Amino acid sequence: MSYTTDYLNKCQNLITTVATQESKIQAAARLFAGSILAGRMVHVFGSGHSRIMVEEMWPRYGSFPGFNPIVELSLTFHNLVVGANGQRQAMFLENVPGLARQILRNFDLSDQDSALVISSSGCNVVPIEMAERFRESGIKTVGLISRQHAEASKSKRPDGKKLQDFCDIVLDSGAPVGDAMVKVEGLDTPVSPGSTVGSCMVINSIKAELAAMLTQAGKPPKVLTAAAVAGPEKATELFESAYDEHAHRMARLYARVGIESYVSKK
Repeated sequence: MSYTTDYLNKCQNLITTVATQESKIQAAARLFAGSILAGRMVHVFGSGHSRIMVEEMWPRYGSFPGFNPIVELSLTFHNLVVGANGQRQAMFLENVPGLARQILRNFDLSDQDSALVISSSGCNVVPIEMAERFRESGIKTVGLISRQHAEASKSKRPDGKKLQDFCDIVLDSGAPVGDAMVKVEGLDTPVSPGSTVGSCMVINSIKAELAAMLTQAGKPPKVLTAAAVAGPEKATELFESAYDEHAHRMARLYARVGIESYVSKK
């Protein structure tokens, strides 16, 4: 069996794992639909390579407004690897206590919001504290982890708590311990991770269920659609209207930021 076949077979196992979570995926979609229909936002956060899932949710083709993609460059800027803005700094910063609170201080949070926090291990401090902070604000939160990897990993928090401890719904990418899925003959350590594949399937399953719910509620989403599908004029109209809706929703997240009475309550 080739290594390609081995990897693809393991991806089939990821599909099976995601399929077993259909009821949880639908529950997450219902939670998000409630926020979007209320005119609020679903906050989406991931550090490290989990940023990929944030951008998979919004904005890209086949996605729609209603999501606040929280991407901190200090935690997700990978391409330089070493030197200024290198990986060592990013890996250090994602375990700095208090950073999540500073990030969320920029937004006017509401208990009508909901959230999605992605972390394969569920053990780094900033994603955990993001979910903890959301819970403190009365925000229902979905966690997306790699369950086997998370259970085998040690939390970076002194109290040992992990992301799943602060989430109302926990979804699983299906990736194995260590993420990498292929063992190469003569090589001590495995290659070819699976969490991105599994997590993207979860993200897009939620997206499909959510689009159906919004449409059934009489509020069909403005989906970013290619000109090859919708035609140039319609595609442009959809992009512009979707971006405008995103801007208006974001404006609500800044409406009361810095108001003393509001900040003191938080």
